Amino acid sequence: MKTPVRRPWLGLLVILAPVLLVAMDGSVLFLVMPELTTELRPTADESLWILDVYGFAVGSLLVAFGNIGDRYGRLKLLMIGAALFGTSSAGASFAQTPEQLIGLRALMGIAGATLLPSALAVLGELFPDARQRSRAIGIFAAAFAAGFAIGPVAAGQLLDRFWWGSVFLINLPVVAVFLVLAPFLLRDVRAVRPGKVDVLSVLTSASGLLLTVYAVKRIAAGGFDLTPAVLGTAGVLTLTWFVRRQRRLEYPLIEVTLFRDRVFSLAIITGLVPLAAWSATAYLAGIHLQSVLGLPVQQAALLAVPGAVVLTLTCVITPAVVGRIGIRSALVACHGLVAVGLLLLLLVDAGGGIVWYVASTVIAGIGYGISFSVVADVAVAAVPTERGGSAAAIAETSNELGNALGIALLGSLAAAVFRLQGPGVAGTLPETVQTAGVPAPAIADAEAAFVLGLHLTVVVIAVIHVALAVLSARWIRTPVPVA
Repeated sequence: MKTPVRRPWLGLLVILAPVLLVAMDGSVLFLVMPELTTELRPTADESLWILDVYGFAVGSLLVAFGNIGDRYGRLKLLMIGAALFGTSSAGASFAQTPEQLIGLRALMGIAGATLLPSALAVLGELFPDARQRSRAIGIFAAAFAAGFAIGPVAAGQLLDRFWWGSVFLINLPVVAVFLVLAPFLLRDVRAVRPGKVDVLSVLTSASGLLLTVYAVKRIAAGGFDLTPAVLGTAGVLTLTWFVRRQRRLEYPLIEVTLFRDRVFSLAIITGLVPLAAWSATAYLAGIHLQSVLGLPVQQAALLAVPGAVVLTLTCVITPAVVGRIGIRSALVACHGLVAVGLLLLLLVDAGGGIVWYVASTVIAGIGYGISFSVVADVAVAAVPTERGGSAAAIAETSNELGNALGIALLGSLAAAVFRLQGPGVAGTLPETVQTAGVPAPAIADAEAAFVLGLHLTVVVIAVIHVALAVLSARWIRTPVPVA
């Protein structure tokens, strides 16, 4: 009798392994970029692609692979995805050029998109009891958040002892254990869902996103030009056509009609924007700590620990707190705390600010933790029961796109400021610092330009979060039950 009782929790532990890896690989390069830049010499544009092509691949394909897993078998998709994730991680560890690393990171993202939705869906089979299932989903969310938070910390510890590619090799033993144990602890389950996956919708959503973001990156790195303008326009038109197509399909990839509900829309935005803020500021702050303040990577990683711990603990306790204060107060607190935490980075400059950086990660970390914990539940609770699956998939997708868009758009904003205000030696601060023969005044100008870009980015994100706090207070008039 004990084995059936233990099996669900052992199965949960097995599932959490790839979930943790997928989340970690969204942030593991934040502290690696200065050393990676030294070794591979990527351009400013290539550096941003190395960071965020992974998140775009995950976010663009998450809903599609969720549908595929429902129709053709979730365990089968998990096994294929885990094998591809391990293989592409091994390749990324030994990449010799920026182009190779970008391609392998894209493959890792495709594999990650197969793992997340199927892993979450399998929990329903493991835990038929509603109370146990709720606890399991809470642990799942905490593991996902912890992965994002500890990615830079783990990378810092590895870089202190090994080369930059070691941050990907740690995936291999975890993947191996999963491939061995999953067939014994998880059962293959297919949902009864009609219709086929619309391949054209998958292609247009992914291509529209990539074209639009590529144009933003090119303009930020090199100024306005006809080529990125044309590509950006094509990307926007493609995304517009994608949305219109979803309205006509009997079985759409994304049910865009769900966005007619204000609370649902607010939940999805809350899934996207805090992740964008977290990824962009973690990336920029990592460069500041190493390239401006000159801290070794291990010390920079340790400074991220308090924020990571607070974020993870907040994910665990938030569901109980929300039961007392309500969803409206939770969302207002989420956006307000992120805004306050980010504004503390305005006190960081070329001469220091380590204490303010740690305080920023701790305060904003509470807001990020709230976002991780409540977004999916709020989105599901805001729509009819029969549309809960679609709502959950969109909520999960918003997290991944937020992580990618934060670096792509907000990172491009910082890059544009650096290009306009910097000494013009190179496209990024790490490249400028590592260029031989650059005089000290030019280095100082580069550091000042980078800090200005960081500050401007922080202000933009903080203003958006304040606006979302106001919308949360106004749009959610009555308590919204948590699913």
